[in-house]
Amino acid sequence: MPGGWAKKYFFASGALMEAVLRPFDLGNTQWYVLYRLSLVEHLGQRDLTLELGVERATVSGVISALVRKGLVQQSPDPEDQRQKLLSLTPSGLDLWLTLPDPAELIGDIAFAGEDPADIATMNRLLQNATQRLLDYRKGITQS
Repeated sequence: MPGGWAKKYFFASGALMEAVLRPFDLGNTQWYVLYRLSLVEHLGQRDLTLELGVERATVSGVISALVRKGLVQQSPDPEDQRQKLLSLTPSGLDLWLTLPDPAELIGDIAFAGEDPADIATMNRLLQNATQRLLDYRKGITQS
């Protein structure tokens, strides 16, 4: 059953990611926030909550930890003062530039020696399956 293997892969890759990030005092979700902020100058905290698909309180806790560490700063959104914009601090950017990429490391280890065509097929299948599940869930929650 593919679902069982997907779950095992998820746990194994998560454990490796935690091990890689532990020396930097970062968790998986903190790394993802830094990753997203490395791609854009400012990111709305509400947008990040929707993207991660977790509770607002969870994202608030992650952001608070990154702010305390001096890696992320919050500022009011000029278009909606109730919302917060997130950005990397200079220290956050410095850390980001020195961090190993755990996602790349996981891919390199997990798929070493595999045929690139098989990897492309797997990616396509997982992307399509994920989209179908999200669409199905959306249909359930809108009913």
